Amino acid sequence: MEIWEAMERENHVTERGLVPVNGGSNVQAQHEHGGANQMDGGFVHRGQSCRYASSDIPSDMLVKVGGVNFHLHKHPMISRCGRLARLVDEASSLHGPDAITVIELPDLPGGHSAFELAAKFCYGVVVNITAANVAALRCAAEYLEMSEELEEGNLASRAEAFLSYVVASSWRDSVAVLRSCGGDGEESLLPWADDLQIVRRCAESVAAKACTNPRAVRWPYAGSSSRTPSPARPSSSNGGGGRQPAPPPPDWWVDDMCTLRIDHFVRVVTAVQAKGMRANLVGAAITWYSSKWLLLNDDKESSAASASRGRHGSAPWPGHAGGGALQMVLAGGEGDDTQSTETAASEQRRVVESLISIIPRQKDSVSCSFLLRLLRLAVALKAAPALVTEVEKLAGAQLDQATLADILVPSTSYPYAGLPSSATAAYDVDLVQRLVEQFVVQEQSSPSSSSPSRGKEKQEQSTRAQRVACLVDAYLTEVSRDRNLALGKFQALAESVPEQVRPCHDALYRAVDAYLKAHPAAGEHERKRLCRAVDCGRLSREARAHAARNERLPVRVAVRVLLSEQEKMAGGRAGRKEKEEEVVVALRMEVESVSAKYMELQREVELLQRQVERLLPPLSSAVAGRQQQQSVSGWASGLKKLGRLGRIQVEQPAVAAAAAPGETVSREHRRRRNSAS
Repeated sequence: MEIWEAMERENHVTERGLVPVNGGSNVQAQHEHGGANQMDGGFVHRGQSCRYASSDIPSDMLVKVGGVNFHLHKHPMISRCGRLARLVDEASSLHGPDAITVIELPDLPGGHSAFELAAKFCYGVVVNITAANVAALRCAAEYLEMSEELEEGNLASRAEAFLSYVVASSWRDSVAVLRSCGGDGEESLLPWADDLQIVRRCAESVAAKACTNPRAVRWPYAGSSSRTPSPARPSSSNGGGGRQPAPPPPDWWVDDMCTLRIDHFVRVVTAVQAKGMRANLVGAAITWYSSKWLLLNDDKESSAASASRGRHGSAPWPGHAGGGALQMVLAGGEGDDTQSTETAASEQRRVVESLISIIPRQKDSVSCSFLLRLLRLAVALKAAPALVTEVEKLAGAQLDQATLADILVPSTSYPYAGLPSSATAAYDVDLVQRLVEQFVVQEQSSPSSSSPSRGKEKQEQSTRAQRVACLVDAYLTEVSRDRNLALGKFQALAESVPEQVRPCHDALYRAVDAYLKAHPAAGEHERKRLCRAVDCGRLSREARAHAARNERLPVRVAVRVLLSEQEKMAGGRAGRKEKEEEVVVALRMEVESVSAKYMELQREVELLQRQVERLLPPLSSAVAGRQQQQSVSGWASGLKKLGRLGRIQVEQPAVAAAAAPGETVSREHRRRRNSAS
């Protein structure tokens, strides 16, 4: 309690709240009891907890709002505030009309700052309505019932007109109003801002402008002055003489959205999706927002978040502690404030759950790496199981894009300080197995197509499956060194990948060998179970050689490796023999094809000869006989040559194999005899 207030009560000063009138605002006035008065728009501020209306008339009403006492007068207040008029009537009926009325308004939206603006309006002081205070004024006016029924042009209608005609048409004002609706505690405007549709209208206005063609963006936005200037392009409006800058990028609106609190950001993203914005742009906004306000175990993103916080100069919501708070939540330790830790964890969990709920369900809208980091954070913060399952489905569908570092998720029960317990695995193998199962199920349930591109799609699907198999084998090799990893979990993860997608089992064999090396106490039965996942027939020659000498493998597995090696060698000899037979069959088929073509040509020649004979005029018998004889002898000679050529090609292998010198002489003799004839 201020000293001067105690002195007033002791002296029974009847003119409580009497303040001399001083012209102008922001004028220092010295009270008779000492201390300075700060004049501000017709109100005198004394300290942080007292406000006086500047008037010669003593105040007859005390209003307490958010720890601040307002010494006011009944008449100007009740003439424009329906709620205060009711409360004053109730107090007057109890204590009499001359008693000083004390009213407490602990739940007034906007707190004491909004009430001070409303009180100034009631006293006739000009109140400058801006985008920063219009939401608070509108909510406070609704709470105080400052409607048109009491006076025309009351505060509620003026604030509503500013929202409808000024804020709705301005990008910057709409964003500013959304920011002003994000206060917590006594400054919070919720749920009044929601009930009055302020958040919804501003979110839809922002979404409509965000979906505008970037070429039509003419208003300033966050980062517009700091972006690298784009090459200028000619302007068609002035005949090409002038030049104007290139349009902003499609994600120009993201920086402004990342300054909003999470529930308002969700409203905007939902409205943007409803208006048909591309899923990759929505995913980019979600990724950038999370990189600013969440710690996703990435140094680059953490530094980007720190830089962005420094650029905007404010946190997204009061009480948010950023990455350091999340580290405190996960690590814990002695001396930590339990209540603040729980609050930080609750805020982080709310952000994570909200972001998961608005991620587009289209594939590749966000990266698999981001999904896995978000999943890791959701598991650590114990988010809702349904949302964790949803992000597992999204990440599983894109598991072929993941890296080994992405899926090395620490187990939630693994201690973050000190040595690991004797029964807890260091990594969450069950989570990775669920991701693999999601990938396999979604790949198998993908719709089949009869289009010509089906073959290409199947090839891409096979390639993705092979990448996942390689990723799982690398993961098994990494976690196999954990002595607390149960054999059943290792085996289940190894067998979760279909056999046909592993063309080579060398990586899986190395993982199994590393597990057996880290678990020397494993029994014979357990080693046999573990080695069932390895197909010895799909090992390379080096891997088979290593397995044949590996003493950690069961004897039956070593024998199976040796048998596989023998089958490979026998298969190689059989393969060479089959290849020679295939060559002989191919040559035989080629000779048969040549013979068939020869017969066809012979038929065509005979047909052409008959047609020529029908077209030519008749000749004398001598000439006709001589021409016929020459034609027949020519055709016979040609046919003999073709027949001899075909016979030589067919019989050449046999003749070359069994020819004798005598036969060579006889062929030459026959050749000379034919030429003589």
